[in-house]
Amino acid sequence: MPNIELPFEHNPINLNIKDEDLKRCGLYQLLPAEAKKYVEESRHVLVYLHMLPIDKYGTPKFYPRLSKKLKNLKNPNLIYPVNKDIAIHISPDKEDVRNFYIPIEPSVFANLDRLMAEVERRIASLVDKYERPNTPEERRYILEKCIDEVCEIIPEGNGNGFRGTRNGNGNGTGTGNGGVDGKGKGGNGGSNLNLLLKFLPRLWNGNGHTKKVAVTPLELKAIKYLMIRDKVGMGILEPFIRDPNIEDISCSGLGYIFVEHKIFESLKAPVKFESKEDLDDFVIKLSEKIGKPISYRNPIMDATLPDGSRINIVYGDDISKKGSNFTIRKFSETPLSVLQLIEFGTFDYLMAAYFWICLHEGMNCFIAGETASGKTTTMNAITTFIPPNAKIVSIEDTPELQVPHKNWTREVTRSAQGKGGESSSVEMFDLLKAALRQRPNEIIVGEIRGVEGNIVFQAMQTGHPAMSTFHAASVEKLIQRLTGDPINVPKTYVDNLNLVIIQNAVRDKSGKLKRRVTSVTELVGYDPATQSFSYIEVFKWNPATDTFEFTGNMNSYLLEQKIAVKKGIPQNKVRRIYKELERRARILKKIHESGVTGFYELFALISKMEGEGVIS
Repeated sequence: MPNIELPFEHNPINLNIKDEDLKRCGLYQLLPAEAKKYVEESRHVLVYLHMLPIDKYGTPKFYPRLSKKLKNLKNPNLIYPVNKDIAIHISPDKEDVRNFYIPIEPSVFANLDRLMAEVERRIASLVDKYERPNTPEERRYILEKCIDEVCEIIPEGNGNGFRGTRNGNGNGTGTGNGGVDGKGKGGNGGSNLNLLLKFLPRLWNGNGHTKKVAVTPLELKAIKYLMIRDKVGMGILEPFIRDPNIEDISCSGLGYIFVEHKIFESLKAPVKFESKEDLDDFVIKLSEKIGKPISYRNPIMDATLPDGSRINIVYGDDISKKGSNFTIRKFSETPLSVLQLIEFGTFDYLMAAYFWICLHEGMNCFIAGETASGKTTTMNAITTFIPPNAKIVSIEDTPELQVPHKNWTREVTRSAQGKGGESSSVEMFDLLKAALRQRPNEIIVGEIRGVEGNIVFQAMQTGHPAMSTFHAASVEKLIQRLTGDPINVPKTYVDNLNLVIIQNAVRDKSGKLKRRVTSVTELVGYDPATQSFSYIEVFKWNPATDTFEFTGNMNSYLLEQKIAVKKGIPQNKVRRIYKELERRARILKKIHESGVTGFYELFALISKMEGEGVIS
């Protein structure tokens, strides 16, 4: 197990908090009203506050909700809740560019190893009382029932709460009823319950009068949390998975776990792997829990977690010299909307209106950029502009896309499974060929990397609108990759791609990371004589002012020569299309100002306007 190392020596305290003690607590009295309400239900957070050396680090400020404005904090020292069990302390580290991301869990770094082992031993003596669980929810329910059955709550004040606590070095001290010395390193938890969870639970094997385990209310909450976290959830990674503010979780080998935070950017957690054996054991168990075991023979694994997050694991130090590593790329259950991306400054209303017109009229679009530039986020958002009655087929390696349309077929590739490949692999190439027979109004490919790109352009050639993401830093690089190995799209096909959105992660003047659409380019055509492509940049990001310039105003090939024609606008009046563009930008702004910002809410409103003839 990884070691948990707090970045400070914590104060020795009595961890048992009674109601009367809570009300008299001086630190509790200083909390704002919302924080008081939270710690009354989640007392372990107040326990954690007492552990902090306030005189040295200061009192963290409580934020019930985080705001993008907090990005400007230079030395953030704050706590925010994730749920009733988990809160997060963002703590400054003056000796490093990364601050600390400290999960505050019900165990509050207590040593519960012996108590947990005793509770697990007693649960394991139960048989045939419940049916075998088939879902995580059933496992959780059965586990909680079993813990309640073997534990007996003792009154608060009869002990010192938790039997032992860990200091900054992972060692513990403690007294109290049935005292545990708390010595030793390692994470919380106990013996393996995997077998137990398959056949949970069992009846008492004795005479039915087995003495129960005496625990305090805080201990019971911690035991339930830890067992469910480790046996049903993602173990030590559970707080990171549950926090919607986290974008990426990574372990690069021996050392700390790092996270990318939506507001505070790169942070380090007090979770550290110190031996390759512990790290190898952790990633093996992690892969088994996901259902795609890794081994020396198959050391690389890509999978999707139940919440939709994408995980990559590399096993062993023969291919990863710092030891096994893993990366989890998280995705929100509800995608960001176009209006939320406008709030973040990714693009503006006029550019969004341009996407709206182009996608509604079936223009083929690629979103290109480097890794972690926000390509998939933008593609998810602008699917709102595809006609609401469209039939959409999406094809991905790992499920990341979210489309608001009801008539959406979602297809995912499959690798060969079983000995000797008992089930054959299904590649993107295969799914794309099948999609062409399904008569879709739009084909969305998660990412084009190989020969499937050729099929996408054949689909465009036959009149199937398509959209995808692509790894390329510019239009020129995109064309080079499309026409070269292994994609090999014929150059005469490339101009079937109408629109290229280039998105990048950039730094502002203060050094903060931001995602911006840096250019939008229309592909006009290919000249076989000169073997060159012509294209027009219609939008351009100005880094000096952090604004967007409509460089294609009154000079857009797609708007004038493609879309105006499809809308039946006479050739001598094609510039009316720019009035429509401005009108749609005003509509989006008005919707935004009315308070509608959500992904599905925006789609519903656009669908309603289209049904009523407000837009066409």
